Amino acid sequence: MSNPLSVIINPPGIQYGMPGDIVSFYAVVINEGDQSAVIDLFFTFDETFQKISGWSNSPRASLAVAPKESSDEVTFDFEIPADALAGTYDYTFVVDSPEHYPQDTPINFPGQLKVLLKEQTVIRAFDPSFSIIPATNPNKPITYRLDQPLKVVVKVENRSNRVDRFRLTCPDLDDNWFKISYPASGVEGVGLFDVSALELNPNTEGEITLELRPPIDTLAGSYSPTIRLLSENNPDLILLDLIYINIPSNYQVGVELHTILGTVSRKPGKYQLVLNNQGNLIRELFFNAKSRDEDEICTYKFQPKELRLLPNMTEETILTVKPRHWWRRPLFGQSLVINFQVDVMDMQSYPLANASPQATLSWKARSWWQFLLLILLGLGLFAGTSYIIWRILNPDPLKIESFSADSPIITEGDEVTLSWRINNYKQMQKLAVVTKQPPNNDIGLNFDKNSINQLIRPSKENQNPPCSIVQEELRCNRVPTGIKNPGKYVFELQASHLQGSSLFKRTSQTDVKTAEAVEVTQRPIAEVIEFKANKRQYRKGDKVNLKWKITHPELVFKAIINLKTADNLLAMPPLNIRFKEPNGSAIKNPQVKVPCTQNFPDTQFFKCEIDILVNKVGIFSPEIVVETFNEFNRKSIKQAESKIEILPKPFQLIFFRINNRDQPPNLELKEGEKVTLSWRVEGENIQVKLDPYGNVKPSDTIQLPVITNFPSRVALQVTDKSGKQQPQEKAFIITVKPKPTPTPTPAPFPFNTINPNIPIPSPTRNPFITRP
Repeated sequence: MSNPLSVIINPPGIQYGMPGDIVSFYAVVINEGDQSAVIDLFFTFDETFQKISGWSNSPRASLAVAPKESSDEVTFDFEIPADALAGTYDYTFVVDSPEHYPQDTPINFPGQLKVLLKEQTVIRAFDPSFSIIPATNPNKPITYRLDQPLKVVVKVENRSNRVDRFRLTCPDLDDNWFKISYPASGVEGVGLFDVSALELNPNTEGEITLELRPPIDTLAGSYSPTIRLLSENNPDLILLDLIYINIPSNYQVGVELHTILGTVSRKPGKYQLVLNNQGNLIRELFFNAKSRDEDEICTYKFQPKELRLLPNMTEETILTVKPRHWWRRPLFGQSLVINFQVDVMDMQSYPLANASPQATLSWKARSWWQFLLLILLGLGLFAGTSYIIWRILNPDPLKIESFSADSPIITEGDEVTLSWRINNYKQMQKLAVVTKQPPNNDIGLNFDKNSINQLIRPSKENQNPPCSIVQEELRCNRVPTGIKNPGKYVFELQASHLQGSSLFKRTSQTDVKTAEAVEVTQRPIAEVIEFKANKRQYRKGDKVNLKWKITHPELVFKAIINLKTADNLLAMPPLNIRFKEPNGSAIKNPQVKVPCTQNFPDTQFFKCEIDILVNKVGIFSPEIVVETFNEFNRKSIKQAESKIEILPKPFQLIFFRINNRDQPPNLELKEGEKVTLSWRVEGENIQVKLDPYGNVKPSDTIQLPVITNFPSRVALQVTDKSGKQQPQEKAFIITVKPKPTPTPTPAPFPFNTINPNIPIPSPTRNPFITRP
């Protein structure tokens, strides 16, 4: 008998929505029975669906439907949270009428709500769709079995009016993770091509098989790879879904203990612990070892102490077992067998199988020759005791360990000091320091057994004695000798003592040690080690800059600077620069351009700089003489590194004019006129020539008559007599315009006469030189 209630659900099948969407569920109930009925509509679901729908309790609707009538459309809304995870969530829609149709109800309609990824495009009515069987969500993953692949069916529906081809991809997974199989189309069997897509006619469905094969070293946990369906007709359509996979934990770890050295006598035993992670978890392991016997007589050391094992990886650690308590070793006979076990432990407390492998260590019995060592040990004790008694009766003699001067070279005025070390000084009867070179130089260092204490104990005259006692050793440092004069000295230390025990007759002996020679040098003087000018050529009247470097600047009294000619004559008075007053106090000399500065970090030098004015022309040699304070007979003289040349000032042709005009260079003069020539030249050691008339004064003005044979070119030439400067010249080109020829008139005389009193200048004669 058919059910009197029928239900129309819209939309049928899977419902789709994105996070934040509201998905509506519509239902209409038809009562085909003969009686009116009250019908209850509600949902049943699990906790996962409750989070997606936002329902704490199922929404319910009660309908009263007359026979042969249908109810109004009932709407239920699923509000998908904005943070909902993509997946397929199951629910059941229940239609129940317990009062009127108890035998035919409840009627269950399983349904699925598919939450899409946000990246997916909106699915329209004619767009293709797909679903994954079995459906999964974050709380309902598929569990992967480690011994076989995981097969998933992807159901594809072509809702368009065109034939379409579909391909499946897994963009989140490597190629070795999965395998995609498309159903056969019947053509590939001929060998034309392989199946690489699912071809569907309009409004038909098909299936694609997805086989998941995670690699063996994949870690346990939850994975949610993305599945994308590609449509050839709609390449821009993004159809996505997630498949939730749970890879269960595999705790299997292989543990093997191998013996490398199991029988020992003196060396420790050595074992190899090999661990192979056959599971899919990262294992962090540490180790311990203990005896399986009653007594713990060994120490155990692992290297390394901890291991971190990735899946499908093998590592090893070396165990060293060292027996202790040497007296536990057997004297003879069989070896001592030591049983122990190794405990492998996991830091995360993951389970471990076969985690306590066992092994044994065999400790050999002692060799027979070790008894000989005991005999030798007894003999050694006897010999040692005898030696100690002999040493008591014959103590170590006094010995001078070291004797030397504190400095091999010192300066006149400083005192020579000596240092020495003497072992077993209590045996000493007499101590003396003598000079071997020069001979007969008594320095007065003689001590008997009683006066040696003066070197050790403080007194009013000597609050800080030079000697001290350290473990039966007399150590003396910086003992004054009173020697300060220049010379070369060799010192000898003589220590007399009695040799032998007080129980027997003792003999007097002397230990002698000679120190290396000490030289007392004369006091240093201030010495010029560098003296130079900043350049080699100067002009007359310029200041010459001189720089120098002096050692022992604290000793400088005065510096004298001379400027000498090639004949070793002074070109100028000596320049005296004093650095100290006669009483030794320092002064500041205003002639020093830059204050004399220390040459840091080497403070035994200083540098000075000074300017001097030279008013002579020529080549000169600068010289510096430095006098040392209180050592005026010892002077340091230094010539400059190179000579300097003083050049005359450059000459200058100020002007050269004709008729008080500089221009133009080409002039036209009328015959019979007088022309005025003027010039001025400044400079030293020069020669001025007016061509073609000869040498003239550096500055002058003259007048010349213009005649027919007046020079066509007049030039003023200036040259440097020393040849250090280029000559200069200024010239004028002259054109003489003759007088106009007068109209002839009858001569009053029969012949012409010339006035002999009119002079005719000649260019070959210099009119500017006064004849005697």
